[in-house]
Amino acid sequence: MKKAFSKKNLWGAMPEPLKKLAGLALSPIPLSYLIGKKFRDTSALILSADKWSRKQVDQYHLSKLKDQVQIAYNKCAAYRKLYDDAGIVISSLQTLDDFKKLPFIDKSFINNNIDDLLLVDKNGSDVDYVTTGGTSGVPLTFYINAGRSQIEYAYLVDGWKRAGFKLGDIKAVLRGRVTGAKNGLNRSYDPIFNEHYYSNFHMHETDMQSYVSHLQSLKACFLHVYPSSVYQLARYIKKKNVEIRNVKAILAESENVYPEQRKFVESVFNCRYFSSYGHSEKLVAAGECEHSSNYHIWPTYGYLELIDEQGNVITQKGQVGEIVGTGFMNKVMPFIRYRTGDYAEYVGRYCDKCKRNHLIIKDIRGHNVQEHLVAIDNSTISWSAINMHDDTFDDVVKYQFYQDTPGVAVIKVVTNDKFSEIQAQRIVANIGGKLKGRISVSLIVVDDIALTNRGKSVFVDQHINVSTGE
Repeated sequence: MKKAFSKKNLWGAMPEPLKKLAGLALSPIPLSYLIGKKFRDTSALILSADKWSRKQVDQYHLSKLKDQVQIAYNKCAAYRKLYDDAGIVISSLQTLDDFKKLPFIDKSFINNNIDDLLLVDKNGSDVDYVTTGGTSGVPLTFYINAGRSQIEYAYLVDGWKRAGFKLGDIKAVLRGRVTGAKNGLNRSYDPIFNEHYYSNFHMHETDMQSYVSHLQSLKACFLHVYPSSVYQLARYIKKKNVEIRNVKAILAESENVYPEQRKFVESVFNCRYFSSYGHSEKLVAAGECEHSSNYHIWPTYGYLELIDEQGNVITQKGQVGEIVGTGFMNKVMPFIRYRTGDYAEYVGRYCDKCKRNHLIIKDIRGHNVQEHLVAIDNSTISWSAINMHDDTFDDVVKYQFYQDTPGVAVIKVVTNDKFSEIQAQRIVANIGGKLKGRISVSLIVVDDIALTNRGKSVFVDQHINVSTGE
């Protein structure tokens, strides 16, 4: 697997005992300095942009977009051919309206032209290789700079601040990390970021009982979660009539947020539920406003457009369209007018409550739906926790989990000609390593995987009632 030499990757690979020692040694240093200069610079830019006028936002976007297009045209053969074939004269792009003349791209364009989209050597020490699922079930593969982590974290923290979070505050996390068991509790601790990780691969009642007990032992904290994980935990808390008083806010990401689940979770934890939007491609990102559940698009992260079925940009309140993104973060492989397959409703370009000149959307519906596998003990595991973002599914055209028995799952794969038995074994080993005996997995190669009537992929073809295990 191609993984860059970066602080994040090194820290993630460090054994917990070494992390504990490092935490003690580094504790006198402010966390913002430990994270890095890119984090501090990005945080300052975000704060500045919150006060920008609409004219300043538009000027920033135009400058960034012109640079992106010029660099892509000059250095990427795939973009040069795309724009030449469309009759686009790059020098004529002088306004944001001119930018709408550029053709859209999608996952197949990236996958089919990956080597002709690179701005730098893909084998460089600061380049990460990424794969992700997506709406069609076809894995997307691309390259991105490893230094993005500091930048990305600045936006996450800015969104969390709207919920009252301060850098270094305690977080309890239910977001797919594989944790080791200690004294019957599947938990790990990050002393630098002050984060307690619980395993959402282990969500049986006895597991959740231990998580709740540990959560109650913490001082005031924030719960950082997948929406499906916190919903499952909230149902357990409600069932057991347990009272949680120390959670200041729910910080949810990576899956669709459903209004009825939001309302239920807020009632159980008696705090605000904040959601953020983003994706692996790092094109656009948004966090909910302090005053509503509407999403504010960060103007310095990327450029978002909502388009209708004819490809026209939506500017009317109440209309729903597909999210198209142009990212400013990826210095390895530019994504320009990329169709994400996610949808949202247009709200406006100014918030009269927080006074930000941000593009505002709501009711985001993305491809990471809350699909589950059922473990051998009938507890559920979110597909988002299992989804691999490395080279596990290289040479796989499509894949899908099939399940009709708790604790047993079959991975169906449609492959290309390069796929081998060694790769099949690696998929089973990597997925099994995450599931840690909760679910036994096997793999079969199939000719095709059917889409839904709406042309969407179902990543978990589930034939078990996840609420009963039957």
